Amino acid sequence: MSRRMGFSLILSLAIAFAVGYGTRAWAIEIGARSDGIAADIAAAPSAEEILEAQAAPVAEAEADPWEGFNEPVFRFNKRVDEVVLKPIATAWDRALPDSFQRSLHNALDNLLVVRRVVNNLLQWKPERAGRELARFTINSTIGYVGLLDVAKDYFGIQQADEDFGQTLAVWGVHSGPYLVLPFTSPTTVRDGGGRIIDGLMFPLSWATSWGVSFGLVAVDTVNERSLNLDRYERVEESVVDLYSAVRNAYFQRRAAAIRE
Repeated sequence: MSRRMGFSLILSLAIAFAVGYGTRAWAIEIGARSDGIAADIAAAPSAEEILEAQAAPVAEAEADPWEGFNEPVFRFNKRVDEVVLKPIATAWDRALPDSFQRSLHNALDNLLVVRRVVNNLLQWKPERAGRELARFTINSTIGYVGLLDVAKDYFGIQQADEDFGQTLAVWGVHSGPYLVLPFTSPTTVRDGGGRIIDGLMFPLSWATSWGVSFGLVAVDTVNERSLNLDRYERVEESVVDLYSAVRNAYFQRRAAAIRE
């Protein structure tokens, strides 16, 4: 057998393995539920966390000295969600099957590998950084450029998410006041600064225009809102003081993430 024929055979086997493996993963992905999607959104607390946070309030004077500014902005953002984002997300949900939305979530999440690897290394967590590299390699190949989370479903490799706000916390930087800005999810002074650094680590921002990057963020925002329509509605129906519940859940979630 010539070297050229041998290379062609190996390539054919590799493609066949990828297609077969990916097709099996695709079948599982289509049948999967989207209940765990919201837990992957690093910035915003999940519905369950918001509900639990009502029973465990934080010290308001220490955590939220800018409440007079934050709460009106929070109401503004909620109104924008009701008038703009929710109707678009509802139409998106009706037009696209859940399997497509989950695959889109997976693909966009796969692109955040640089942020996760760098922050794991900055926190001296080499094992977690290696796990992220392994996940990216597997999902970008036999996971069809990240559309399927083959690394988790078949190899049991869980995501090791870290961001620069967590890195600053590990380095001893205090969170600073709670902060709500227009058109963004809640944050703190420390974590808001961390988001800027994390944004610079988004790979497509290096190779494409800001317009493309902004478009991807917009698509991701609508897609995530679509995947969690029921969760948002359940929270709004169950919570009396939504502003305080979201704030408390944010601090609880960030504290848990930093301890990991």
